[in-house]
Amino acid sequence: MTFTQRCCRLRASLNRLPHSLLALLGRFSIAAVFWRSGQTKVNNFSLDIVSGEFSLGWPSLNPSAVFLFREEYRLPLLSPELGALLAATAEHVFPLLLLLGLATRLSALALLGMTLVIQVLVYPGAWPLHGIWATVLLLLIARGPGVVSLDHWLTRGRCD
Repeated sequence: MTFTQRCCRLRASLNRLPHSLLALLGRFSIAAVFWRSGQTKVNNFSLDIVSGEFSLGWPSLNPSAVFLFREEYRLPLLSPELGALLAATAEHVFPLLLLLGLATRLSALALLGMTLVIQVLVYPGAWPLHGIWATVLLLLIARGPGVVSLDHWLTRGRCD
């Protein structure tokens, strides 16, 4: 077998990687990034299945989050209090929806928008990291959540 034939065979094998597996891994990975960031913005509510940290209470905005929005992030058009509240909410709601595979494309689009704001207005030098986030989110937007999702179950696969 020639080198070219071996490369073609390897490529054919890799093409058989199921999208649903890649989408599931992408959904869980990107959800973890945003969820962990959201956890730093709230008090009285902690849920980390990896470390086993678990504390359910009525969440409140962490004053340090407001401080960061006032002193470091400095987003235009939003007060630091509103910016911190919106970010904390988005970083909990959209990752949860991604984990469930519910409204996946919409949730990924919202997190992509958040990523673009972070990239352009807050940390423009972090483009390699934000590029990875954007790639995962764009994959989910373009190809959907896969069969292991509530989106797939609710549509019975008609929209995949």
